[in-house]
Amino acid sequence: MRAVARFAAILFTGLVFETGAQAASMQPYQMVRSLQRVQDRIAGGDHAALPMQQKLLGIIDNRIRKADPEDFSDPRNLQALLIYGLSGGNPKTLELLFSKLTLGAQETRLGEAIVRYAHGDFTAARSMLQEIDPKSLPPEVGPPVALVSATVTARDNPLFAIRMLDEARLLSPGTLIEEAALRRSIPLAAALKDTQRLARASEQYVRRFLRSPYATQFVDTFVAAVVELHDTVDPSMVDEVTAQMSDEQARIVYLRLARKSAIEGYERLLAFASQKAMAYGRNADGGNDPRAVLYANMASVSSDNVNEVLVALTGIDRHRLSKADQELLDASVAIAKAVLDEPRHTSAVAMDSEPELVDARLPDEEFSEHDNKSAEIADSSTSLIAQEAAMPVVSGETVHDEADSYLKEMRSKLDDIDALLGKEPGQ
Repeated sequence: MRAVARFAAILFTGLVFETGAQAASMQPYQMVRSLQRVQDRIAGGDHAALPMQQKLLGIIDNRIRKADPEDFSDPRNLQALLIYGLSGGNPKTLELLFSKLTLGAQETRLGEAIVRYAHGDFTAARSMLQEIDPKSLPPEVGPPVALVSATVTARDNPLFAIRMLDEARLLSPGTLIEEAALRRSIPLAAALKDTQRLARASEQYVRRFLRSPYATQFVDTFVAAVVELHDTVDPSMVDEVTAQMSDEQARIVYLRLARKSAIEGYERLLAFASQKAMAYGRNADGGNDPRAVLYANMASVSSDNVNEVLVALTGIDRHRLSKADQELLDASVAIAKAVLDEPRHTSAVAMDSEPELVDARLPDEEFSEHDNKSAEIADSSTSLIAQEAAMPVVSGETVHDEADSYLKEMRSKLDDIDALLGKEPGQ
């Protein structure tokens, strides 16, 4: 244990084995225990430990690759090899070592599954891991096996995956494994339409792991899950989750929730989230966040309130929006103006010059995944205006009869534009 403590102390003071001599003198299990300590610090909110984890994995890889097969006759070193592989180890190192070891049937199967997983072959890893009960493994190996089993089966068998996540966190409370298991439960709960599990896992996460460096990933998955379950989710559940956050964290959650709801056209959720976002915005700086104003108004254009909506939209300081949100603002203003004009005058919309887009963001803006679609969105906006200009002249007698259908068509086109912004990689 002294060697482990000494290694951890050296690691955290930044003196990380420049020559490799100290690492060579340690057993693999001692080094992997140090890795687990680093991971526990990450779970506890130590952001500085995050790059240390990657550095330590490299050091362990160096040491294990040079180990003799006899070193792994010690069960502790064999378990360390398995944990290293399940923690993102080098697939070439893992393949080399497991090919040299003589193991029992279960260890052989698990080793092959880990190699397949490290190589990214989830299909092969899935078929092997589904037959291994994590509770039958040593207590240090079972939790990461359960977590990896959930990872490789989540897409095809979410029920099995969520059972594995439950086992992972129950077998390893307070660790980075529990943090990851709770976080990964969120999208699975949405896929299973399980609002109770979504609420339970989200509340547990914010109570225990809100300081984790991976908490931003939790926010992303939580918002996406609430939007996906918009028909059944209780907005008060969102309030209960955000109540344990700082005002700034809660504001970001509601802003993202309002944006996704506006793009999808979920008016009930949009009204709730935008109201909350504006309230937290006022608490922060005494004024309304321009994004909250945009999201609240962009999906509410109708023939009854279009004047008020247009005033609100044109009053937004576009320089405080990201480029993607500036595109949403331009499209929303264009639709509002088109609704106000009689159809025979829609050609006037086409004469409006496109405003210059300024890429300026608020400090917490994190919608960069949408910015690379600006050209595609701008083309769509231009196409929309051109289509409006090409519409046939309608006589005064039929203007009011066709107003509703015209509005519906314009909002449908806005939805198409928003859909471009709403697409996210991997979904």
